[in-house]
Amino acid sequence: MVGSVVGPPGRAVVVTGASSGIGKAIALGLAERGFRVYAGVRSRSDADALASAAAAANTPLDSVILDVTNAEHIASVVQQVTADVGATGLAGVVNNAGIAVAGPMEFIPLEDLREQFEINVLGKVAVTQAFMPLIRSSRGRIVFIGSVSGLVSSRLLGSYSASKFALEAVADAFRRELQQWRIGVSIVEPGRIATPIWKKSVELALSRLERMPPEATSHYEAVMQEVIRGAEEATRIGTPPAAVARAVHRALTDPRPRTRYFVGTDAHIINVLRRVLSDPLFDRLIRATGR
Repeated sequence: MVGSVVGPPGRAVVVTGASSGIGKAIALGLAERGFRVYAGVRSRSDADALASAAAAANTPLDSVILDVTNAEHIASVVQQVTADVGATGLAGVVNNAGIAVAGPMEFIPLEDLREQFEINVLGKVAVTQAFMPLIRSSRGRIVFIGSVSGLVSSRLLGSYSASKFALEAVADAFRRELQQWRIGVSIVEPGRIATPIWKKSVELALSRLERMPPEATSHYEAVMQEVIRGAEEATRIGTPPAAVARAVHRALTDPRPRTRYFVGTDAHIINVLRRVLSDPLFDRLIRATGR
């Protein structure tokens, strides 16, 4: 454990992917609301940066080194958290860690697609399985950070959308299987959130493009420019990450937690339109919005 604080009993939560963006907002937001937060980060420099942000906000939290694809990391954090909370258990696990692999499905390298699923799906399942004894002991809750992209696939983000679609099934399965023990399972569905993930995804996509055949650029240049403009817009005017943190807090504390929490006007609109529009009309809408 990188840092340690004393928090209220029965109010401990684990948040993965807390180095920046949505995960950082969730970790700080829950700490501010009185939870003892174990914030998973991937490096000591990330832990130091998060600790500085927490100190500035006067919201102390625990930073733990946690790569969700690393079984040793997961086992180590489980051991540390168990030693701290004991029979009190966890109030919740918030599965946020994720990446966005961008590129045309026609040319996306399969190793990149595997990494996408390894982090966004398998990593979340691994963390949830590992912490289930602590969730059971306190009848805590499980929260998955999904995306509206798990309901509607976007151009050049097929890999990311596929992982989020899979996460929908994972969350549904956990919820239905754990209902008999009254363990709440929710999935938070953000729309476009103003975080660094969009800029980073574009940069990685352009780098990935260099490893693809020349046809990838010639065939998809126009679409790439549209999607890049959409990503830049999301970074500039997207919904603040704090809105996701508020939804997570509700998922952890609502007397009757919802199965899904939509975040952002665009997420609510897309959720409605996908139900009422035909596929051809919805495809036109996707193109018009730069998705």
